[in-house]
Amino acid sequence: MSALVEVEPSAWDELLGRLGCADVYLLGDYVASARLLEEGRPRFLHLEGDEGDVVFVSLVREVPSGTAYDVITPYGYGGPVATGSNPPTRQFWQLYQDWCEANGILTSFIRFHPLFANQRYAGPGVRVEPLAGTVGWRLDQRDLLATMHSSQRNACRKALREGVTVTAVQSPADLAGFASLYELTMRRLGARDFYLFSEDYWDLLATRLRDRIVLFEAGAAGEVVASALTFQTPPWLHYHLAATSDRGRTLGASNLVLYEAAVWAQQRGCERFHLGGGGGGDDDSLLSFKRRFDPGGMLECAVGKAVHDPVAYRALSGREAGDLAGFFPAYRAAGRT
Repeated sequence: MSALVEVEPSAWDELLGRLGCADVYLLGDYVASARLLEEGRPRFLHLEGDEGDVVFVSLVREVPSGTAYDVITPYGYGGPVATGSNPPTRQFWQLYQDWCEANGILTSFIRFHPLFANQRYAGPGVRVEPLAGTVGWRLDQRDLLATMHSSQRNACRKALREGVTVTAVQSPADLAGFASLYELTMRRLGARDFYLFSEDYWDLLATRLRDRIVLFEAGAAGEVVASALTFQTPPWLHYHLAATSDRGRTLGASNLVLYEAAVWAQQRGCERFHLGGGGGGDDDSLLSFKRRFDPGGMLECAVGKAVHDPVAYRALSGREAGDLAGFFPAYRAAGRT
């Protein structure tokens, strides 16, 4: 039986590249940025098989009691990713359970990756909970504007009539302007403090992830009124964060930004512009807004929950290992962390 090995951080991105799965949400520098949003020590796992491989990046956190640990995937999309003609997925989950037991890990919370659809090969010990879905705008459609919902198409045309123009900034030198507009947007929406990112977070994106970033900025009368921060890791462009001023909202600028980003990605041979889902994975107004760019572009999206030590989980949470409904792990519900 092959061994599940921990990969040195310095060798991780090279391994992903060799296996053909170097998506931004799996890269070491992205994981470093996610550590600024949620605590944890990165662990990079690899199982090599004769006809395929499985890779998994996680953050290992100390539980509130200080007596053990749990695992989460970095903010965004992740989970074990399989490559090759016959990857050892079943063996991975057996070895991962052993690894968790050996390292005192009580639970795992996994945000699966919709474009890899890796929830489909989750292990038998993982409870997979479907979310409302996520939108992967299909870029193989010849005329992207024509295939959009009429409401989005009309908003884009309105923005063009109002003189809005969109510029793509690859590898931006700094993100100060975007960060300022983003914070104003989050405060207007009443977003949780989690989404008010620190200066360190923006600095890390602007330095270590700079070459992956494309910033799409909508301008009107010399002012940036809407912007989208995207990550490019072909064959996909990921819509990561967005910001819009009050004026931009009235002009339809945010609609035009996403359309122009899709055209930019299409021209460079990308297969999908991944817009993501609704808030908290729900079927809400945000998901409805995204779905209208490509009504047929919905993808399955899910999270996974696993208890590796039922006795310890019961002692910490007062709940049985099979009772995984609601916030997970239950022993972190009070602090929501």
